Amino acid sequence: MRVTMIGSGYVGLVSGACFADFGHEVTCVDTDAAKIEGLKNGVMPIYEPGLDDLVARNVEAGRLTFTTDLGPAVKDAAAVFIAVGTPSRRGDGHADLTYVYEAARQIAKAVDGYTVVVDKSTVPVGTGDEVARIIKETRPDADVSVASNPEFLREGNAIGDFKRPDRIVVGVEDERAKDVMEELYRPLYLNVAPLVFTGRRTAELIKYAANAFLATKITFINEIADLCEKAGANVQEVARGIGLDGRIGSKFLHAGPGFGGSCFPKDTRALVRTGRDFGTPIKIVEMVEEVNEARKLAMAERIKDALGGDLSGKTVGVLGLAFKPNTDDMREAPSLAIIPALEAAGAKVKAYDPESMAQAKPHLPNVAYVDDAYSAIDGADALVILTEWDQFRALDLTRVKSLLKSPVVVDLRNVYRKEDMIERGFQYQGVGIG
Repeated sequence: MRVTMIGSGYVGLVSGACFADFGHEVTCVDTDAAKIEGLKNGVMPIYEPGLDDLVARNVEAGRLTFTTDLGPAVKDAAAVFIAVGTPSRRGDGHADLTYVYEAARQIAKAVDGYTVVVDKSTVPVGTGDEVARIIKETRPDADVSVASNPEFLREGNAIGDFKRPDRIVVGVEDERAKDVMEELYRPLYLNVAPLVFTGRRTAELIKYAANAFLATKITFINEIADLCEKAGANVQEVARGIGLDGRIGSKFLHAGPGFGGSCFPKDTRALVRTGRDFGTPIKIVEMVEEVNEARKLAMAERIKDALGGDLSGKTVGVLGLAFKPNTDDMREAPSLAIIPALEAAGAKVKAYDPESMAQAKPHLPNVAYVDDAYSAIDGADALVILTEWDQFRALDLTRVKSLLKSPVVVDLRNVYRKEDMIERGFQYQGVGIG
């Protein structure tokens, strides 16, 4: 099938490359000429393990192309995906659908023959209805169906998630669109990937509900971690004890500094706004959003307390800046709240992250960025672990202790065992370890 992706960011590029790997002919379109030129030359705009090889392989095979010219790319496509950004709108927390609606207008002008237009972007309930209306208004004669096909890709494992999904959710309003989407995903469906067809509005809500539920699990275990610290319990053992219950599950029960990234913060905000708009407030999610924001600042206070309550003139060595390992994504990362709070309290911050430092610099301009983990630790009054990259899991602790001015370690990801660290002479503080 001929497939067009409008938007060559995280979702569009990964999805397009994976569809091409299945044998479809895919064109990725973007208005950013520099990004498209880079992609043509094998330069990835994001860090995602395995993506550069996947793109190169399919470009070489002639199944994947990149362009800024939307018209010809849309004209011959059986399915056109809208995979543009939907950031939180300033002021009210709603998803900003400006780019989605503009893409719909441009698609309407270019379609030729029956085409399925697919919302791949994360959008609120009813967006597909509006996309259909815009297309009809722009081009009354267009033979178009509008579908919803939300993505469930985890950054750092996106290719595996696309090719071996838990489920593929497709919201359609007619059989023709269903037939096209079944054919598009046929390579996965033969591998018994669960293809779930729903109404369009239901598919849109599934995405928000899923992300809000996972964000709730994270926030729940973070609050349990606080209780564990006061009660002398261990949150990791609590998480294991409840996670082995099949009704609960073990994923997203890792205590830490709060969730971030491109999805959970904006999607919880958007779901909160949607609930209010429909007169059905989702109070649990409202509280999740509030607690998560407060937690990030509380972690800065925790670091301050570990250094005696005064950060004036002190240096904090930070390992990890991205919101999670195996990505360079800095969107809503806890580091963006924690580090400025440390600086405001008088600390100097040295930091190292394997992939995200270039993305971090515009947001954290006063940080001293270094070339490796030990350089961040050297001469620091405390070591703080903010992102659990694999290379931070087996540091030479003898060397770490010799490099630090004082043996203070604040491990916000529970990478190390408290008992082992204390035995080695560190003043160690994890999360939820009483």
